[in-house]
Amino acid sequence: MVRSTTMALDPRYTTKSRAWIAVLFALALLLIDQAIKIWIKTHLMLGESIHVTDWFYLYFTENPGMAFGWEVIDKLFLTIFRIVASVAIAWLVAKIIKGRYSIGFLLCMVAIFSGAVGNIIDSIFYGKIFSHSYGQIATLFPEEGGYANWLHGKVVDMFYFPIINTTWPEWMPFWGGEELVFFRPIFNFADACISVGVVCLILFYAHSFSHLLGGSKSVEEDKVAAKEDEEA
Repeated sequence: MVRSTTMALDPRYTTKSRAWIAVLFALALLLIDQAIKIWIKTHLMLGESIHVTDWFYLYFTENPGMAFGWEVIDKLFLTIFRIVASVAIAWLVAKIIKGRYSIGFLLCMVAIFSGAVGNIIDSIFYGKIFSHSYGQIATLFPEEGGYANWLHGKVVDMFYFPIINTTWPEWMPFWGGEELVFFRPIFNFADACISVGVVCLILFYAHSFSHLLGGSKSVEEDKVAAKEDEEA
């Protein structure tokens, strides 16, 4: 009988220390995310911006949809979906803490989890604890109450990187003479955490993630995942 090779647990970290690393990293990301959002919400009106460089603005916008301002499904359903997804990610993080995986892989998953929770906080609480930002700077804990019910708050976005800001050539079909902006989506720190975490998973921990989900069926695949974690 061939015994499957498992990934070696980093001897520098016990399960308890790995749990503390995950908790502290998550708290740090959440504090940064919420600090930025609260500052933006209490210092800018909706649509107002701060010019940092020609290719970077702090541009205050809100969206009831998904990351980068996409709106495709009902707000309440999206909030509930985010909560369920975050619980699932938290379960995976717990498996990583207890399992034989690298700290790098753990931090990637914690970054994704923290980003999801950061936007959930907006969705659940911001409608109740802030006044609206239309034509005014929002007030935290307004006497007259917030701008929406629980679970219906809007996610605060602010990072805008118009790295390319020009117009399409006149000879270009369909878009000739129209404005060309790249990168147009406006996002927040939580979105960045999710994006960076996912990209790192794809580039560096694909086999580890497959192994975590039970997708590694062979000894050779387990060896690849083990080598991947050792190199990380």
